[in-house]
Amino acid sequence: MSYNLLKRIMLLLITLIMVVNTSAATMNVIIITDPTGQDPNGAAAGSMSFAENMFQSTFIMSKENNFAVLSGGEGNQTPRLGAIVRTLELLENGATAADAASAANSFSGIRIMTGGPTIGAAVGGSFDVYVVTVDNNGTITVTPASGGLAVLPPGEKGAIIHLRNTHGNPQYGTAERVRQETAVMIGKMIRDGYPATDIIGEVFKEVSTDAGEKYGGGAVNLASSITTGDMFTPSDLNETGFPMNEPYSKVCPTCGWSSGYSGAEDFKTCPLDGTDLKTIYAYDALVNTITSTGEGISVSIYGTDAPGISETTREIVQYSVKQNGFNAAKIAQDINSNINNGLLVGVNYVEAKDINIRENSRAVGVYYKALPDKRTSPPWDLPLSSSVLNIVGNMQTALGLILVVLVLFRSTLLTSFMKKRR
Repeated sequence: MSYNLLKRIMLLLITLIMVVNTSAATMNVIIITDPTGQDPNGAAAGSMSFAENMFQSTFIMSKENNFAVLSGGEGNQTPRLGAIVRTLELLENGATAADAASAANSFSGIRIMTGGPTIGAAVGGSFDVYVVTVDNNGTITVTPASGGLAVLPPGEKGAIIHLRNTHGNPQYGTAERVRQETAVMIGKMIRDGYPATDIIGEVFKEVSTDAGEKYGGGAVNLASSITTGDMFTPSDLNETGFPMNEPYSKVCPTCGWSSGYSGAEDFKTCPLDGTDLKTIYAYDALVNTITSTGEGISVSIYGTDAPGISETTREIVQYSVKQNGFNAAKIAQDINSNINNGLLVGVNYVEAKDINIRENSRAVGVYYKALPDKRTSPPWDLPLSSSVLNIVGNMQTALGLILVVLVLFRSTLLTSFMKKRR
């Protein structure tokens, strides 16, 4: 993370604070299954909450230095900003995870959790966590800690998970039990050889279902620098993100055709080959997105908040890249085909210039333009000029008038015709 990038992050956070009461994540987790950093799926981190405004500021990742900074706590947003910035500065200058997380203790009510594949993990400030360690003979240790500083040392397999309930959550009061149960589950999965990216999906599933802290948020793969980005974050200010325990898309297991919710509700079988569609829940979509297989793609959508557009566009782009590679013209063509067949409603056609590709980080951005005159679909692109259409329209009008005359005077015309035949 360069100094210029750090300044841009600071500016973004300040802007968020100026326009919205930014949310504090109530679930933060960092999982390290390969402390050597060699496994491309060996370290992951993420945040989630029942609260609104769970934007990407709650799970910041440095792609250059492979660390994450997760934030939360009971304090207000200004101290939280200060703690995040101070943590980033310390990590950028080579501080350990423990030293960086300790910065939170200088800010009342704030929590910072940070870590990476080779630097371990730590949490400082206001927290209720379990620290999980798994040694080489498979022994699992799950240790509770509250406030101050808790550390997963570099070189150890393990995790740190923080969980509290948000006031207003119908499942309020479940956090203590679910925090412990989830920590034990993490330890068992590490012992059994699961990668961090798989485990974090199970964490999101269990916490969202059993504790109700269910709105994204999102997660990052720290070993491969892959993020869910804005997949599950709110589409607008003062809204909740996507519920991580609900269906996110449907996919054809045969040909790969897919549709995001809510549009996916209209399909039970694949429109291409009739195969029964498979429902993908948000926690599985998270795992699929951040798991490094050489095929994972991060997709960001801009210019629309129409329901279902982001989810469906991501599925279309991922399928297009799988079939044709990172080809902007092909991606635009596939998006436009789905606009034509009604799968994408409320957005205009895109061109290759509207597709921003960063192949080295396997990321694609799609920029939609607003439809004019409150239309729900673009105008037809017919191979006829407007003058030809006007002529055809005039001819239709003339023929219509003739038919009206024939109907109105049919009796008179028939009588006259019969007389002439006599």
